[in-house]
Amino acid sequence: MNTTTRLDELEIRLAYAADALEQLNDVVVRQQNLLELLTREVMSLKAQAEGYAATSPGKPEEEIPPHY
Repeated sequence: MNTTTRLDELEIRLAYAADALEQLNDVVVRQQNLLELLTREVMSLKAQAEGYAATSPGKPEEEIPPHY
């Protein structure tokens, strides 16, 4: 293999590696955005659950079922 051929192969490999790195970066960015969204939703649901617990008259096991 001559130097030009080896250099061409290295350039091709570098181009593929750069493309793969860009694709992986895009995936990481999308996952980070989704993680942030899910974190906000969990925090919202947690706040709602705490609100329901604060306004609840008692424990569910202490409440009389509706058929009594």
